[in-house]
Amino acid sequence: MKMKKNWLLLLVVLMAVALVFTACASTEKEDDTEVTTPENPVIRLSTTTSVNDSGLLAYLQPYFEEATGYTLEITSNGTGAAVALGETGDADCLLVHAKATEEEFINGGYGVDRIPFMYNYFVIVGPESDPAGVADATSAADAFKAIADSASTEFVSRGDDSGTNKAEMNIWTSINVNPSGQSWYISSGSGMGATLNQASERLAYCLTDKATFLASAANLDLKILLASSEDIKNTYSLIAVNPEAWPDTNIDGANAFIEWMTSDEASDLIAEYGVEEYGEQLFFVMDQQ
Repeated sequence: MKMKKNWLLLLVVLMAVALVFTACASTEKEDDTEVTTPENPVIRLSTTTSVNDSGLLAYLQPYFEEATGYTLEITSNGTGAAVALGETGDADCLLVHAKATEEEFINGGYGVDRIPFMYNYFVIVGPESDPAGVADATSAADAFKAIADSASTEFVSRGDDSGTNKAEMNIWTSINVNPSGQSWYISSGSGMGATLNQASERLAYCLTDKATFLASAANLDLKILLASSEDIKNTYSLIAVNPEAWPDTNIDGANAFIEWMTSDEASDLIAEYGVEEYGEQLFFVMDQQ
């Protein structure tokens, strides 16, 4: 009788173990969801050097590819050149930050919709000595006026028709100053990283996106002098290239990228980017209502 009870107890234990194993296997199967490779798996993303140099896309790319089965091919240029790739059908999706240029792109029939989805702030950086007194300014316009009036330290511009360059020129226009040809105004004709290096070598002022500056700051003799004001808010948008203009464009891939970039998963990742390394959030997601 005792042996029979032991066998019954053993049988109950074995059944319990089997149930636990089955539950675990089921959970693993649910978590390990297989992602089907899309028919056209490559998305040609044309973006700006400021986004790329900040490290944000390299950070997001593996999450996106794992979640969707797509592969991103990223090309970065100044905004003007980045948008031009969409106009020639050499990109499926744009991630850029120059509103007027983006609207021209869509009005020309090259883009489907402009979807603003995140922002950060340009910052004005310069030498710690700050001879023009930029740190005392309350807006970018005031800071630029102080630099122009002082003419005691150079200003290095990207000068490359990028979104950053367009934002800079808008500020000069707002104070009725044309800096071109001035002895203190240097045009690098380069991306953000190279422009910052040149500004550092010259101990000059520069307008830059904050993320790229922080990613390069350890190697620069520059500091942030004006960190935020409404006239240097920097909004980023996503635009799918119009398949009616370019039938071979990967519109499904572009839409998948836009959908993922505006998802809760991507929003959480974007909000976390920079916090651990720099101690602060670098990009802010906009309300998608």
